[in-house]
Amino acid sequence: MVFWNKDVLFCELNPTCYAISMQKEIVKRHLQDFKRKPNFAKQHQEEILPCLVSSHSSHLIKKGPGIDLELQYNKAINIDLAAKRMHKLIIQPGEIFSFWKLVGKLSRRKGYLDGRVIQNDKVEAGLGGGLCNLANTIHCLIVHSPMQITEFHTHSDALAPDEGKRIPFANGTSVAYNHVDYRFKNSTNQPVQLLVWCEDEILYGELRSQSEFPTRYELLEEDHHFKKEGDKYYRNSKIYRQTIDKQSNQVLEKSLILDNHSEVMFDYDLIPKNQIRN
Repeated sequence: MVFWNKDVLFCELNPTCYAISMQKEIVKRHLQDFKRKPNFAKQHQEEILPCLVSSHSSHLIKKGPGIDLELQYNKAINIDLAAKRMHKLIIQPGEIFSFWKLVGKLSRRKGYLDGRVIQNDKVEAGLGGGLCNLANTIHCLIVHSPMQITEFHTHSDALAPDEGKRIPFANGTSVAYNHVDYRFKNSTNQPVQLLVWCEDEILYGELRSQSEFPTRYELLEEDHHFKKEGDKYYRNSKIYRQTIDKQSNQVLEKSLILDNHSEVMFDYDLIPKNQIRN
């Protein structure tokens, strides 16, 4: 007789159970959207809106100890394919951006390859791996704008050692078709346009508007450190967003947007010793 450990989730029993659980979540999200009928943005426009709201760029290929370069190059291909589905998208007032409504279901037939994914708290190869980097670039644009984030999921932002100066939200946005989505609503009174494209192994992103917004936004990270819990290390910090009036340069609001507690997914020997707290 086989007994099921009640402390183990059904999706953790074996790969088949995991696939069944994921399919259940996919169907559930389809039903939710069918009932609620969100007003999703889907119009693209070749003409670029004139005002830059925010911009962000990041290198597509990471190199270093323990990093699989083949998965990195596959990731770059995956990101390029998905970015083309949303480049020059117009989000009208009241419309909602949905990452997966634009990208659609992934398949090898569409050209997607195995890249790095996080599954059951482990970094491994998986179809479409790396699209979290694209979602994260979009998130960096949105937190520096007056858009209203309506769905956001995190994974560890300690996947690899920091390159140079620490940047809040350098990574850590999670997406998985279609139930783990990234969504935001244009709650302003004017259209905005999303630009995302790949060039020379760099991912670029811009959010643009028809006219200039009166505020700008800055991120602050406080109390950044690593700490050992049991036999694992975690990155800890608090990330705040400041809303600043452009004309007076005064801070109108400072709000906590993430209480970061991320499991370190790279070699513990690479954690800076001066950033470890007992």
